[in-house]
Order: sequence, then structure tokens, then C-alpha cells
Amino acid sequence: MSDAVKTYGWEAKPRDPSVLLRGNKNVKEPEPQTVASIELPDSTLAKSILKYAQTELSTPTFNHSMRVFYYGKAIHIQQFPEWQFTDETYLLACLLHDLGTTDKNISGTMMSFEYYGGILALNLLSQEFHAPIEQAESVAEAVFRHQDIGKTGTITTIGQLLQLATIFDNMGGHKDLIHEDTIKDVTNRYPRNKWSSCFAATIRKENGLKPWAHTTTLGEEDFPNGVQGNKLMQPYE
Repeated sequence: MSDAVKTYGWEAKPRDPSVLLRGNKNVKEPEPQTVASIELPDSTLAKSILKYAQTELSTPTFNHSMRVFYYGKAIHIQQFPEWQFTDETYLLACLLHDLGTTDKNISGTMMSFEYYGGILALNLLSQEFHAPIEQAESVAEAVFRHQDIGKTGTITTIGQLLQLATIFDNMGGHKDLIHEDTIKDVTNRYPRNKWSSCFAATIRKENGLKPWAHTTTLGEEDFPNGVQGNKLMQPYE
């Protein structure tokens, strides 16, 4: 396996979480994991994209992106410690995965938000910030596929972790992977600010503008209703 595959999280993982978990609810019972216990990457690239995301994303979307980073890292540390990637690469994917949902970007293209956002992320990282192309492409691939939910085939390590963490934050999926105290600590640091209603409205907005959008494959009503009815996160809204 090449260094780039290991470093930037390209290794193939099953797309179906039940295959990852071998039919169980988790690999091990989760333990509390605090924000303070997870080191945020502080490279020049990481800090630059963090600043970019804070500028470009709304506060609710930025907070969601940060929660996805910490939830994903909790899953990585406790459930799949053998998965290989740099935390910097995963952070970049988290910060940029919803770039396509900003008002400017969602109405600025006919493409589905994940694909347009992935292109923006690829160009931003490779051209403006001169990230290694293998890293920029890994982030773009994860952004493209972070809503590519299914039971067949494979997905990259970064892509699968991004899926698990976004589904957890958006719909309360895979709730047995993360301890309740971790949710309390992460949402205390990065509040939800009525995220369930906010993201459900974004889904409906895109589906209204683009009835062909990839998001419709998750259910034109089932998906936004599932986001808005996220019972796991209801106490933290």
C-alpha cells in the first residue's frame, strides 16, 4: 500500500456500516471522549481552512462541521483505531463537506451540493493552498460521497468516517458508537443552534431548486423529516 493511501485515508472500507460492525451495534462500548482530549490539527493548512470555513459557512454549519470532526475522531479512537489517515486530512473534509450548501453556492450551480462542494474543495486545496494533490483529492472524494449511503461496494476510509459522523449528528444514526457524555461535551463547545431545523430547510431548499439533486435519493420527504425529527439530538437543540 502506498504512503499516500495510508496518509490521506484512501484505503477501501465497506460502504455498509453493518458490514463494518459485523452486525453488531458497535465494536466496543463507547466511553466519554471530550473535546479537550482530541488534539485539533494546527498546521498552516489546517488553520487556513479553519479560518476559511469560519468566514464562508454560517455559524450553525460551521459548528456542525466541527461536531462532525470530534464525533468522527471519537469513533476512530474507540471503534476503529486501526484506520489510517492524518487528522489534518479528516479535519479538512469535515470543514469543507457542506461548502456547497451556502446560499451563494447552492444557488450558483445546477449541480448537487455535494458534487459542487467537492469541486470547490479540490480547487481550493490544490490551487489556492497548494495541498498535496493526493490529499486534496481524498477530501474531494469524501465530500462527493458523504451522502452516498448504501449497502454495496466500498468507500474510502475518510469517506466512511465522514458518513458515520454526519449521519450521527444529522439523524442520530449509529447512536451506539458514541457515549452520551461525548455528545454533551461536543455540543457544549459547538452548540447545535437548532441545527435539525436548519439542515432540514437546506435539504428542502435544494430539492426545490434542483428536483434532480442527489439528496433526493435519500428520500424527498423521508430525509428532511428524519433530520428534523432527530430524537437523539433533540435535548441539545
